[in-house]
Amino acid sequence: MPIADLRRDYQADTLDRAQLAADPLEQFQRWFSIAVGTQTGSRWRKISIALYKLWHALLGHASPDANAMTLCTVDAQGRPSSRTVLLKGADERGFIFFTNYDSRKGNELAANPNAALTFFWPELERQVCVAGTVTKLSKEESETYFKSRPRGSQLSAWASNQSSVVPDRAALEKQWKEIELKFPTDIPLPPNWGGYILAHTRIEFWQGRPSRLHDRFSYTKQLDGSWNIDRLSP
Repeated sequence: MPIADLRRDYQADTLDRAQLAADPLEQFQRWFSIAVGTQTGSRWRKISIALYKLWHALLGHASPDANAMTLCTVDAQGRPSSRTVLLKGADERGFIFFTNYDSRKGNELAANPNAALTFFWPELERQVCVAGTVTKLSKEESETYFKSRPRGSQLSAWASNQSSVVPDRAALEKQWKEIELKFPTDIPLPPNWGGYILAHTRIEFWQGRPSRLHDRFSYTKQLDGSWNIDRLSP
């Protein structure tokens, strides 16, 4: 089938102004809790999600991670790049993720702290777009999260010089084994690894609707800290 012919109509739900929370973080948490299955939602939504998961199970596909998000950054010359990272927290300060500070995204955020995040939950036919500025978390908060990670993930944070060129897989595995021997018990926080927090100043909520007449609302932060809500044309 030609790529241009790949399409489907969205019919899982609607989004009205009266349904929205006054604060975008609360609205995000509502949608996120549904995406991870902690809220059931409407009968039709439950049926559509069950059918979607059954279809993917029959095809041998795993369900997408609800906390997976596309992080978009730009370098000092304004050239964009994007990748998928995992959300590890969201509070009144913003959206939290962790990575190697010397990676491409780390270098780009050091040059330009403006960034954007996109969540897409196809089974719910929903998308959330977040924009704002990024700062590093404190070392203490990064260390607390690092200690909660599985040992293998901790070792990889030391072994991988993220975004750098490696000659082959064997060299990467050799480095991992060397780190494993170096730290037989507790593994300290790497000096170039930690968290970032994106302080949101704009969040858009998109709900797929039939015939591409989607529901789309934008929260924009005002100077007094309040949020202005607008319905946007899809």
